Amino acid sequence: MADEQIKVLVVEDDVDTALYVRTVLARRGGMDVTVTHEPMSALEEVAKRQFDVVLTDIQMPGMSGLDLLGELRSRAAGVPVAVMTAFASVDYAVEALRRDADEFLVKPVAAATLLEKITALAVEGRRRRESAGPGDVVLAVGAHPDDVEIGVGATLASHRAAGDTVVILTLSGGAVGGDADVRRHEALASAAVIGARLYLHDFEDTRLDPASGLITTIEDTIREVSPTIVYTHSSHDRHQDHRAVHQAVEIAARKVPALACFQSPSCTVEFRPTRFVPVDGFVETKLDMLAAFSSQSHRDYMEPDLVRATARYWSRFGTGKYAEPLETVRAASMLSGRSATVGVAGIAVASEAQFPGEHGVAT
Repeated sequence: MADEQIKVLVVEDDVDTALYVRTVLARRGGMDVTVTHEPMSALEEVAKRQFDVVLTDIQMPGMSGLDLLGELRSRAAGVPVAVMTAFASVDYAVEALRRDADEFLVKPVAAATLLEKITALAVEGRRRRESAGPGDVVLAVGAHPDDVEIGVGATLASHRAAGDTVVILTLSGGAVGGDADVRRHEALASAAVIGARLYLHDFEDTRLDPASGLITTIEDTIREVSPTIVYTHSSHDRHQDHRAVHQAVEIAARKVPALACFQSPSCTVEFRPTRFVPVDGFVETKLDMLAAFSSQSHRDYMEPDLVRATARYWSRFGTGKYAEPLETVRAASMLSGRSATVGVAGIAVASEAQFPGEHGVAT
Protein backbone atom coordinates (compact mmCIF):
# COMPACT_ATOMS: atom_id res chain seq x y z
CA MET A 1 0.00 0.00 0.00
CA ALA A 2 2.95 2.32 0.62
CA ASP A 3 3.79 2.44 -3.08
CA GLU A 4 0.29 3.41 -4.20
CA GLN A 5 -1.67 6.28 -2.71
CA ILE A 6 -4.95 5.27 -1.10
CA LYS A 7 -7.93 7.00 -2.74
CA VAL A 8 -10.76 7.88 -0.36
CA LEU A 9 -14.16 9.44 -1.07
CA VAL A 10 -15.61 11.29 1.93
CA VAL A 11 -19.32 12.16 1.91
CA GLU A 12 -20.06 14.59 4.74
CA ASP A 13 -22.43 17.56 4.77
CA ASP A 14 -20.85 19.14 7.87
CA VAL A 15 -18.01 21.32 6.60
CA ASP A 16 -15.97 21.16 9.83
CA THR A 17 -16.17 17.38 10.05
CA ALA A 18 -15.26 17.04 6.37
CA LEU A 19 -12.22 19.26 6.88
CA TYR A 20 -11.13 17.24 9.91
CA VAL A 21 -11.42 13.93 8.06
CA ARG A 22 -9.60 15.30 5.01
CA THR A 23 -6.78 16.69 7.17
CA VAL A 24 -6.27 13.45 9.07
CA LEU A 25 -6.35 11.20 6.02
CA ALA A 26 -4.41 13.44 3.66
CA ARG A 27 -1.78 14.94 5.95
CA ARG A 28 -1.23 12.14 8.42
CA GLY A 29 -2.08 9.23 6.15
CA GLY A 30 -0.79 10.56 2.83
CA MET A 31 -4.06 9.63 1.16
CA ASP A 32 -5.74 11.09 -1.92
CA VAL A 33 -8.99 12.44 -0.45
CA THR A 34 -12.03 13.63 -2.41
CA VAL A 35 -14.77 15.36 -0.38
CA THR A 36 -18.39 15.81 -1.42
CA HIS A 37 -21.11 17.32 0.74
CA GLU A 38 -24.14 15.46 -0.56
CA PRO A 39 -24.85 11.94 -1.91
CA MET A 40 -25.64 12.73 -5.56
CA SER A 41 -22.26 14.40 -6.00
CA ALA A 42 -20.69 11.32 -4.44
CA LEU A 43 -22.36 9.11 -7.04
CA GLU A 44 -21.01 11.37 -9.79
CA GLU A 45 -17.49 11.01 -8.37
CA VAL A 46 -17.84 7.23 -8.24
CA ALA A 47 -18.90 7.29 -11.89
CA LYS A 48 -15.71 9.15 -12.84
CA ARG A 49 -13.01 7.28 -10.92
CA GLN A 50 -12.28 4.28 -8.74
CA PHE A 51 -11.86 4.69 -4.98
CA ASP A 52 -10.32 2.35 -2.45
CA VAL A 53 -12.72 3.36 0.35
CA VAL A 54 -15.88 5.44 0.76
CA LEU A 55 -16.56 7.08 4.12
CA THR A 56 -20.06 8.53 4.48
CA ASP A 57 -22.10 10.26 7.13
CA ILE A 58 -25.56 8.83 7.82
CA GLN A 59 -27.73 11.90 8.23
CA MET A 60 -27.61 14.08 5.12
CA PRO A 61 -30.17 16.05 3.11
CA GLY A 62 -31.83 14.39 0.13
CA MET A 63 -30.53 10.87 0.67
CA SER A 64 -29.30 9.26 3.85
CA GLY A 65 -25.91 7.63 4.11
CA LEU A 66 -27.63 4.26 4.40
CA ASP A 67 -29.52 4.87 1.16
CA LEU A 68 -26.26 5.97 -0.43
CA LEU A 69 -24.71 2.72 0.78
CA GLY A 70 -27.26 0.78 -1.25
CA GLU A 71 -26.49 2.83 -4.35
CA LEU A 72 -22.75 2.38 -3.88
CA ARG A 73 -23.14 -1.37 -3.65
CA SER A 74 -24.68 -1.34 -7.13
CA ARG A 75 -22.24 1.12 -8.70
CA ALA A 76 -18.88 0.56 -7.03
CA ALA A 77 -18.37 -3.18 -6.86
CA GLY A 78 -16.20 -4.36 -4.00
CA VAL A 79 -15.36 -0.90 -2.68
CA PRO A 80 -15.50 -0.92 1.14
CA VAL A 81 -17.91 1.57 2.67
CA ALA A 82 -17.65 2.93 6.22
CA VAL A 83 -20.56 4.83 7.71
CA MET A 84 -20.25 7.27 10.58
CA THR A 85 -22.73 9.09 12.75
CA ALA A 86 -22.85 11.36 15.78
CA PHE A 87 -25.55 9.13 17.25
CA ALA A 88 -24.24 5.95 18.91
CA SER A 89 -27.52 4.17 18.29
CA VAL A 90 -27.81 0.40 18.23
CA ASP A 91 -30.55 0.78 15.62
CA TYR A 92 -28.21 2.72 13.33
CA ALA A 93 -25.49 0.12 13.72
CA VAL A 94 -27.83 -2.78 13.04
CA GLU A 95 -29.26 -1.05 9.97
CA ALA A 96 -25.78 -0.22 8.65
CA LEU A 97 -24.68 -3.81 9.07
CA ARG A 98 -27.90 -5.08 7.52
CA ARG A 99 -27.10 -3.00 4.46
CA ASP A 100 -23.62 -4.48 4.37
CA ALA A 101 -21.51 -1.59 5.63
CA ASP A 102 -17.89 -2.61 6.16
CA GLU A 103 -17.37 -0.39 9.19
CA PHE A 104 -19.50 1.65 11.61
CA LEU A 105 -17.87 4.67 13.27
CA VAL A 106 -19.23 7.00 15.94
CA LYS A 107 -18.30 10.69 15.88
CA PRO A 108 -16.04 12.12 17.05
CA VAL A 109 -13.59 9.61 15.62
CA ALA A 110 -10.06 9.76 17.00
CA ALA A 111 -7.45 10.47 14.34
CA ALA A 112 -5.51 7.27 15.05
CA THR A 113 -8.70 5.17 14.84
CA LEU A 114 -9.75 6.85 11.62
CA LEU A 115 -6.39 6.19 9.99
CA GLU A 116 -6.32 2.61 11.18
CA LYS A 117 -9.83 1.77 9.98
CA ILE A 118 -9.55 3.46 6.57
CA THR A 119 -6.15 1.90 5.86
CA ALA A 120 -7.43 -1.56 6.77
CA LEU A 121 -10.50 -1.11 4.56
CA ALA A 122 -8.36 0.03 1.64
CA VAL A 123 -6.20 -3.10 1.94
CA GLU A 124 -9.32 -5.26 2.04
CA GLY A 125 -10.88 -3.44 -0.93
CA ARG A 126 -7.84 -3.98 -3.10
CA ARG A 127 -7.72 -7.63 -2.10
CA ARG A 128 -11.35 -8.00 -3.18
CA ARG A 129 -10.67 -6.44 -6.56
CA GLU A 130 -7.67 -8.67 -7.17
CA SER A 131 -9.60 -11.82 -6.24
CA ALA A 132 -12.62 -10.80 -8.32
CA GLY A 133 -10.59 -11.12 -11.52
CA PRO A 134 -11.71 -9.65 -14.85
CA GLY A 135 -15.13 -8.10 -15.23
CA ASP A 136 -17.99 -8.98 -17.54
CA VAL A 137 -17.81 -8.86 -21.32
CA VAL A 138 -20.83 -6.98 -22.59
CA LEU A 139 -22.04 -7.25 -26.19
CA ALA A 140 -24.60 -4.74 -27.46
CA VAL A 141 -26.13 -5.59 -30.85
CA GLY A 142 -27.93 -3.00 -32.99
CA ALA A 143 -29.33 -2.91 -36.50
CA HIS A 144 -28.00 0.56 -37.39
CA PRO A 145 -25.41 3.05 -36.18
CA ASP A 146 -26.73 4.84 -33.04
CA ASP A 147 -29.33 2.14 -32.17
CA VAL A 148 -27.30 0.72 -29.30
CA GLU A 149 -26.23 4.14 -28.04
CA ILE A 150 -29.83 5.37 -27.96
CA GLY A 151 -31.05 2.25 -26.18
CA VAL A 152 -28.35 1.53 -23.60
CA GLY A 153 -25.63 4.17 -23.99
CA ALA A 154 -25.63 5.11 -20.31
CA THR A 155 -25.73 1.46 -19.24
CA LEU A 156 -22.70 0.70 -21.41
CA ALA A 157 -20.89 3.69 -19.91
CA SER A 158 -21.60 2.30 -16.44
CA HIS A 159 -20.21 -1.08 -17.48
CA ARG A 160 -16.98 0.56 -18.66
CA ALA A 161 -16.71 2.52 -15.41
CA ALA A 162 -17.00 -0.79 -13.54
CA GLY A 163 -14.11 -2.22 -15.56
CA ASP A 164 -16.17 -4.37 -17.91
CA THR A 165 -15.28 -4.89 -21.57
CA VAL A 166 -17.89 -3.41 -23.91
CA VAL A 167 -18.31 -4.54 -27.52
CA ILE A 168 -20.79 -2.89 -29.91
CA LEU A 169 -21.93 -4.90 -32.93
CA THR A 170 -23.70 -2.82 -35.61
CA LEU A 171 -25.07 -4.89 -38.48
CA SER A 172 -25.73 -2.29 -41.19
CA GLY A 173 -24.22 1.01 -42.25
CA GLY A 174 -27.57 2.78 -42.01
CA ALA A 175 -27.48 3.95 -45.64
CA VAL A 176 -31.22 4.63 -45.77
CA GLY A 177 -30.87 7.12 -42.92
CA GLY A 178 -27.80 8.91 -44.31
CA ASP A 179 -24.38 8.46 -45.87
CA ALA A 180 -23.09 5.04 -44.74
CA ASP A 181 -19.42 6.14 -44.64
CA VAL A 182 -20.27 9.17 -42.53
CA ARG A 183 -22.35 7.08 -40.17
CA ARG A 184 -19.55 4.54 -39.79
CA HIS A 185 -17.10 7.26 -38.80
CA GLU A 186 -19.67 8.59 -36.36
CA ALA A 187 -20.13 5.12 -34.86
CA LEU A 188 -16.37 4.81 -34.34
CA ALA A 189 -16.23 8.22 -32.66
CA SER A 190 -19.15 7.33 -30.41
CA ALA A 191 -17.61 4.03 -29.32
CA ALA A 192 -14.38 5.85 -28.54
CA VAL A 193 -16.19 8.00 -25.96
CA ILE A 194 -16.34 5.01 -23.59
CA GLY A 195 -13.52 2.94 -25.06
CA ALA A 196 -15.81 0.29 -26.53
CA ARG A 197 -14.78 -2.11 -29.29
CA LEU A 198 -16.85 -1.68 -32.43
CA TYR A 199 -17.74 -4.28 -35.07
CA LEU A 200 -19.37 -2.81 -38.19
CA HIS A 201 -21.08 -4.86 -40.90
CA ASP A 202 -22.77 -3.92 -44.16
CA PHE A 203 -26.01 -5.88 -44.30
CA GLU A 204 -28.53 -4.00 -46.43
CA ASP A 205 -30.40 -1.37 -44.46
CA THR A 206 -34.18 -2.03 -44.12
CA ARG A 207 -33.70 -5.58 -45.48
CA LEU A 208 -32.12 -7.39 -42.56
CA ASP A 209 -33.18 -11.04 -42.36
CA PRO A 210 -32.17 -13.57 -39.66
CA ALA A 211 -31.89 -16.27 -42.34
CA SER A 212 -29.58 -14.23 -44.58
CA GLY A 213 -26.41 -14.31 -42.55
CA LEU A 214 -27.39 -12.32 -39.44
CA ILE A 215 -27.40 -15.32 -37.11
CA THR A 216 -24.03 -16.56 -38.35
CA THR A 217 -22.45 -13.12 -38.05
CA ILE A 218 -23.68 -12.67 -34.49
CA GLU A 219 -22.59 -16.21 -33.59
CA ASP A 220 -19.11 -15.47 -34.97
CA THR A 221 -18.86 -12.33 -32.84
CA ILE A 222 -20.06 -14.17 -29.73
CA ARG A 223 -17.51 -16.90 -30.37
CA GLU A 224 -14.75 -14.30 -30.64
CA VAL A 225 -15.56 -12.06 -27.66
CA SER A 226 -17.29 -14.58 -25.30
CA PRO A 227 -19.83 -12.18 -23.79
CA THR A 228 -21.44 -12.77 -20.42
CA ILE A 229 -24.19 -10.20 -21.09
CA VAL A 230 -25.92 -9.32 -24.38
CA TYR A 231 -28.19 -6.34 -25.06
CA THR A 232 -30.25 -6.00 -28.23
CA HIS A 233 -33.50 -4.69 -29.71
CA SER A 234 -36.90 -5.58 -28.35
CA SER A 235 -39.31 -7.64 -30.45
CA HIS A 236 -41.93 -5.00 -29.68
CA ASP A 237 -40.75 -2.63 -32.39
CA ARG A 238 -42.27 -1.20 -35.57
CA HIS A 239 -38.97 -1.30 -37.48
CA GLN A 240 -38.49 -4.55 -39.38
CA ASP A 241 -34.69 -4.44 -39.01
CA HIS A 242 -34.97 -4.16 -35.24
CA ARG A 243 -37.27 -7.16 -35.08
CA ALA A 244 -34.97 -9.15 -37.36
CA VAL A 245 -31.96 -8.42 -35.17
CA HIS A 246 -33.90 -9.41 -32.07
CA GLN A 247 -34.83 -12.75 -33.63
CA ALA A 248 -31.26 -13.40 -34.77
CA VAL A 249 -29.76 -12.52 -31.39
CA GLU A 250 -32.20 -14.77 -29.54
CA ILE A 251 -30.88 -17.70 -31.54
CA ALA A 252 -27.21 -16.71 -31.73
CA ALA A 253 -26.95 -15.81 -28.02
CA ARG A 254 -28.77 -18.89 -26.76
CA LYS A 255 -25.79 -19.92 -24.59
CA VAL A 256 -25.01 -16.48 -23.18
CA PRO A 257 -25.97 -16.29 -19.47
CA ALA A 258 -27.74 -12.93 -19.67
CA LEU A 259 -29.83 -11.40 -22.45
CA ALA A 260 -31.91 -8.22 -22.25
CA CYS A 261 -33.68 -5.97 -24.73
CA PHE A 262 -33.51 -2.18 -24.88
CA GLN A 263 -35.99 0.44 -26.02
CA SER A 264 -35.73 2.07 -29.44
CA PRO A 265 -37.63 5.18 -30.58
CA SER A 266 -39.71 2.87 -32.79
CA CYS A 267 -40.77 0.57 -29.94
CA THR A 268 -44.49 0.02 -29.54
CA VAL A 269 -46.57 0.35 -26.39
CA GLU A 270 -46.05 -3.39 -25.94
CA PHE A 271 -42.49 -2.72 -24.79
CA ARG A 272 -42.76 -3.79 -21.15
CA PRO A 273 -39.47 -3.56 -19.25
CA THR A 274 -38.95 -5.52 -16.08
CA ARG A 275 -35.54 -4.13 -15.12
CA PHE A 276 -34.30 -0.59 -14.73
CA VAL A 277 -30.60 0.18 -14.74
CA PRO A 278 -29.77 3.20 -12.53
CA VAL A 279 -27.55 5.43 -14.67
CA ASP A 280 -27.00 8.51 -12.51
CA GLY A 281 -23.64 9.96 -13.48
CA PHE A 282 -23.73 8.38 -16.96
CA VAL A 283 -26.47 10.28 -18.81
CA GLU A 284 -24.07 13.02 -19.89
CA THR A 285 -21.67 10.38 -21.20
CA LYS A 286 -24.56 8.93 -23.20
CA LEU A 287 -25.23 12.39 -24.62
CA ASP A 288 -21.56 12.65 -25.63
CA MET A 289 -21.93 9.34 -27.45
CA LEU A 290 -25.07 10.52 -29.23
CA ALA A 291 -23.46 13.85 -30.13
CA ALA A 292 -20.95 11.93 -32.25
CA PHE A 293 -23.83 11.08 -34.61
CA SER A 294 -24.06 14.63 -35.91
CA SER A 295 -25.70 13.53 -39.19
CA GLN A 296 -28.70 12.40 -37.12
CA SER A 297 -28.96 15.50 -34.92
CA HIS A 298 -32.17 16.59 -36.66
CA ARG A 299 -34.06 13.64 -35.19
CA ASP A 300 -36.12 14.51 -32.12
CA TYR A 301 -35.08 11.41 -30.18
CA MET A 302 -31.50 12.70 -30.27
CA GLU A 303 -32.41 15.88 -28.41
CA PRO A 304 -30.61 16.01 -25.03
CA ASP A 305 -33.71 17.20 -23.20
CA LEU A 306 -35.72 14.23 -24.45
CA VAL A 307 -32.94 11.78 -23.62
CA ARG A 308 -32.70 13.15 -20.07
CA ALA A 309 -36.49 13.25 -19.66
CA THR A 310 -36.87 9.65 -20.79
CA ALA A 311 -34.22 8.42 -18.37
CA ARG A 312 -35.85 10.52 -15.65
CA TYR A 313 -39.24 8.94 -16.40
CA TRP A 314 -37.99 5.37 -16.17
CA SER A 315 -36.35 6.03 -12.81
CA ARG A 316 -39.81 6.09 -11.23
CA PHE A 317 -39.73 2.27 -11.38
CA GLY A 318 -36.22 1.91 -9.99
CA THR A 319 -33.71 3.80 -7.87
CA GLY A 320 -31.76 6.97 -8.41
CA LYS A 321 -32.68 9.91 -10.61
CA TYR A 322 -32.14 8.34 -14.04
CA ALA A 323 -32.63 4.84 -15.41
CA GLU A 324 -32.63 2.86 -18.67
CA PRO A 325 -35.30 0.16 -19.13
CA LEU A 326 -34.75 -3.44 -20.18
CA GLU A 327 -36.96 -6.37 -21.09
CA THR A 328 -35.23 -9.40 -19.62
CA VAL A 329 -34.99 -12.63 -21.59
CA ARG A 330 -32.41 -14.28 -19.30
CA ALA A 331 -30.76 -12.81 -16.24
CA ALA A 332 -28.41 -15.48 -14.87
CA SER A 333 -25.26 -13.36 -14.66
CA MET A 334 -27.20 -10.20 -13.91
CA LEU A 335 -28.46 -11.70 -10.69
CA SER A 336 -25.41 -13.54 -9.45
CA GLY A 337 -21.74 -13.03 -8.79
CA ARG A 338 -20.00 -9.83 -9.76
CA SER A 339 -22.79 -8.70 -12.06
CA ALA A 340 -25.08 -8.37 -9.08
CA THR A 341 -23.06 -5.41 -7.93
CA VAL A 342 -21.83 -3.55 -11.00
CA GLY A 343 -23.12 -2.19 -14.25
CA VAL A 344 -26.47 -3.84 -14.72
CA ALA A 345 -26.14 -4.92 -11.13
CA GLY A 346 -27.94 -1.91 -9.76
CA ILE A 347 -30.95 -3.02 -11.72
CA ALA A 348 -34.24 -2.50 -9.97
CA VAL A 349 -36.87 -5.17 -10.56
CA ALA A 350 -40.48 -4.20 -11.12
CA SER A 351 -43.61 -6.29 -10.77
CA GLU A 352 -46.26 -6.52 -13.46
CA ALA A 353 -48.61 -4.55 -11.24
CA GLN A 354 -46.44 -1.47 -11.59
CA PHE A 355 -47.14 -1.08 -15.27
CA PRO A 356 -50.21 0.81 -16.47
CA GLY A 357 -49.43 -0.17 -20.08
CA GLU A 358 -48.22 3.17 -21.40
CA HIS A 359 -44.55 2.42 -22.01
CA GLY A 360 -44.02 3.58 -25.57
CA VAL A 361 -41.85 6.47 -24.46
CA ALA A 362 -38.99 7.12 -26.88
CA THR A 363 -35.43 6.87 -25.70
